[in-house]
Amino acid sequence: MTSDVDSLPKDYAEVFTELKGRVRAARLTAQRRVNTELIRLYWSIGNTILRRQDAQQWGAQVVTRLAEDLRAEFPAMKGFSRSNLFYMRSFAQAWPDGEQIVQQAAGLLPWGHILVLLDKLESQGDRDWYAEKAAEHGWSRNVLTNQIMNRTRQRIGSAPTNFAGQLAGSDSDLARQLAKDPYVFDFLDLTDEVAERDLEQALMDRIVETLREFGAGFAFVGRQVHFDVDDDDFFVDLLFFHTEQLRYVVVELKTEKFQPAFTGQLGFYIAVVDDKMRRDFHRPAHRRNPHLQ
Repeated sequence: MTSDVDSLPKDYAEVFTELKGRVRAARLTAQRRVNTELIRLYWSIGNTILRRQDAQQWGAQVVTRLAEDLRAEFPAMKGFSRSNLFYMRSFAQAWPDGEQIVQQAAGLLPWGHILVLLDKLESQGDRDWYAEKAAEHGWSRNVLTNQIMNRTRQRIGSAPTNFAGQLAGSDSDLARQLAKDPYVFDFLDLTDEVAERDLEQALMDRIVETLREFGAGFAFVGRQVHFDVDDDDFFVDLLFFHTEQLRYVVVELKTEKFQPAFTGQLGFYIAVVDDKMRRDFHRPAHRRNPHLQ
């Protein structure tokens, strides 16, 4: 009998490897583009503040009010704090050419990296050099900080080069950090969803410890368990079954402040799970309605 592997074309593994690389590269390109738009936005806000301070003597009180109004208008974006607005001003002051910033290394780094460059370095030449090296070698924020503190540029004695877009690959620390950058998620208004997925993944990564915390008798049923209700898709975050109490346990993960609607959502999922499990497994009458929590 021929196995599935034997029936595959000889070059299948090679093609699959190539396609994996394309997917990862496309994802990283998309992440970088979104990040660049965020950096462009922050620069424009900082430049507006800088120009208003020069022309109309905007003081700290006006910037404070601006931060409050922006946060009220865009509550999901944590990047509009008073201190961050002043960082945006410093950013526009350090890199005054807004048209060129997105073509330079600094325009391709996460905002947290730029904060390190602004905080740790006084010379614009140093900032450009470390920005280029971070983008080229895929330095994480901590590595960038350590390189600055170790005075790497002074020890190497290298002058800044014209950044030619040689960026680290999708497996670099910088790429991984960019993929989880909270400023980008805030910008896209995805923060709560991503945080819940990160929490869910963390629980999955430590499933044994999680089951021990729940107590004896719990069995893991599934993650993102799918249910079709009247042609609509619903997904339970985590589903467990207690083998002694004959109870299904529905876990719905939320990272935001409790809302009364969450109780209704959880109750709906419990009813769906109860009905689905009874129909699928055809339990005897005395065990057809296990309790759910």
